[in-house]
Amino acid sequence: MPQQASAVTAVRPDPTERAPHPRATTVSLDGIGDVVDAGRPSGYAHLGGLRLPTTGQLVAAARGAASALRRPTLWPTRRGRWQPAPRSARRHASGRFRVTAVALEPNSFVPGPTPRSGRPHTMEVLHLVSGKAHLITSGPDGQMRSAAELAVGRTRVVGDVGAPGRGHHHLVNTGDEVAVLVRVTA
Repeated sequence: MPQQASAVTAVRPDPTERAPHPRATTVSLDGIGDVVDAGRPSGYAHLGGLRLPTTGQLVAAARGAASALRRPTLWPTRRGRWQPAPRSARRHASGRFRVTAVALEPNSFVPGPTPRSGRPHTMEVLHLVSGKAHLITSGPDGQMRSAAELAVGRTRVVGDVGAPGRGHHHLVNTGDEVAVLVRVTA
């Protein structure tokens, strides 16, 4: 059998030639109602959006309230209980925010928030005004899941563990002085 040799030559593209452009396709928004109707009421009540505030709005409200509470004369007089913040601190929270404050003696704690049954979609942030504190999360069996230190001047977004059977939050003063915290809830 004679062997046949085939020569394969490589063809190099000409660099001056341009590749053909793909045909421009037109995009139609027909059938994509969410895009076409964006920003307009849909007419379906069950698709109505909830008017929840953003996390940034909560954090800004907490920072403003904390800056008003820098003076010790405005700190809560009752220790170890959440209470409405002074009016000068609440004034920094525009909208339907609930601003509360707590003062904790050294080595004391306060239970975290409990979910309100009338408001299933609550958001919450904590801001440490003064002192040293930790946010403790425990499971439904009472065992500690996590401990997070709260830093002065920093705001912490609190997750929802308060549902029945899911656990609890506790704030613990781990310093030598009174710890003051602000909580903003929407």
